[in-house]
Amino acid sequence: MNGKVTLIGAGCGDYDLITLRGKRALERCDTVIYDALIDERLLDNCREGAEKICVGKRAGRHSSKQEEINELLVRKASEGRNVARLKGGDPFVFGRGGEEILALRAAGIAYSVVPGVTSCVAVPDLAGIPVTHRGMARSFHVITGHTADDLLPENFESYAKCGGTLVFLMGLKHLPEIARRLTENGMSGKTPAAVISSGATARSRVARAMLKDIATESERLEMKAPAVIVVGETAAFDFSAESAPPLYGKSIAITATPALSTRLIGAFTDLGAYAFRAADFDTRELFGGEIDRAFAELESYSAIALSSPNGAEVFIKKLREKRIDIRRLSGIKLAAIGSGTAKRLAEAGLYADIVPEKFTAAELGKTLAERLTDGEKLLIMRSSDGSPELTAPLIYKGIKFDDVNIYEPIYGGGTAVSADFAVFTSAGGARNFFSGNGTLGGAKAIAIGEVTAAELKRHGVKNIAIPRESTADGIIEKILEEVKCEDSEG
Repeated sequence: MNGKVTLIGAGCGDYDLITLRGKRALERCDTVIYDALIDERLLDNCREGAEKICVGKRAGRHSSKQEEINELLVRKASEGRNVARLKGGDPFVFGRGGEEILALRAAGIAYSVVPGVTSCVAVPDLAGIPVTHRGMARSFHVITGHTADDLLPENFESYAKCGGTLVFLMGLKHLPEIARRLTENGMSGKTPAAVISSGATARSRVARAMLKDIATESERLEMKAPAVIVVGETAAFDFSAESAPPLYGKSIAITATPALSTRLIGAFTDLGAYAFRAADFDTRELFGGEIDRAFAELESYSAIALSSPNGAEVFIKKLREKRIDIRRLSGIKLAAIGSGTAKRLAEAGLYADIVPEKFTAAELGKTLAERLTDGEKLLIMRSSDGSPELTAPLIYKGIKFDDVNIYEPIYGGGTAVSADFAVFTSAGGARNFFSGNGTLGGAKAIAIGEVTAAELKRHGVKNIAIPRESTADGIIEKILEEVKCEDSEG
């Protein structure tokens, strides 16, 4: 039985410009086939195990031919898969979505379309340029400048005289020719023009000049593709926001689990930054006799300690799978390393009795050593690469404990980071980032705690900052502080 294909407009620029309908379609897909110009953070919306296939489509780089993409869509759907075809902007605005639908129809494959926020309107909007304005521009015209064949002389005679705003997509390479042909066909060289590079992202840059000078100005400012060109009286406007968010223009690389990465990326995006994952880093639940015994003998423990939200998540999952009534925990003290872990417990109706003032493994161990007596027994449930700083105070005090690993990290290689800040949320993540050939460039490292900072130092990193709280909120607050200090020094 055939599957189906959903053509999804990814929106332009930042990942959060996709529609809710498009996001839901991504969450349900078995396979996503995506273009190079989409924000790859969108792929984090796919379910675990979804197949991800990039088909290129970036200027100057190898990409799949359209016929190959059509065949791939048909083949994957014919395998019974729910396929998401993720396309930049809107599928039908120079996106060749119509050609893909014709191929699907010919093969008898069911399909649907999710419109997307198109760059021809959104990119100028976010750069402060309206494509229409009462009394000035009653229409706008969208033109592809992708190939020389599109720039026919008879077309430019019409463009120069149409009277509205002209928006050229994929035309940066041909900007001198576009400006020349417009003026040769009667448009005033003094007409306002603008080039918007990396529009609808925190890295957006705008070049403004008169039409006769726009190519020279764009070259002077080293504007790069992808870029949108706007020509017309409205290009003289600058309706961009007068107050920028606190992290506007900053870039932040994140090494963390998918759940924590998603939270940090969302928070930093809201604060105006461009945040992205810098390494593959996930977790895997563990099973085994030691874990089974610990859950079977829960009542033998005086306290249970959880040292991360991930640990709390797995702990709650195992309680449910083993059909353990939480009332069995009524006489057991619950300890959480910090507010994030305590919050995850509370969401399941479990409330932490012990939360240290400082959210670190060392402080949790110290607090537990102070609160527990010699006759009590502690169960620690955490990652397989948990910090020894948690157990050191317990050993010194002579507290009995079982240290049970209920999940383990899964690391991939690091990448060459080009960013203002690089966030590391575990020592293991830092270690694997560098062992996987990751490099920081000039990025300032933000280490979630002292152990992670020590690991970074072992790899030669000197420019390191540590938040007061070893939590996501602490990381966010630390970067805000760093940027504020930079601004005051500047």
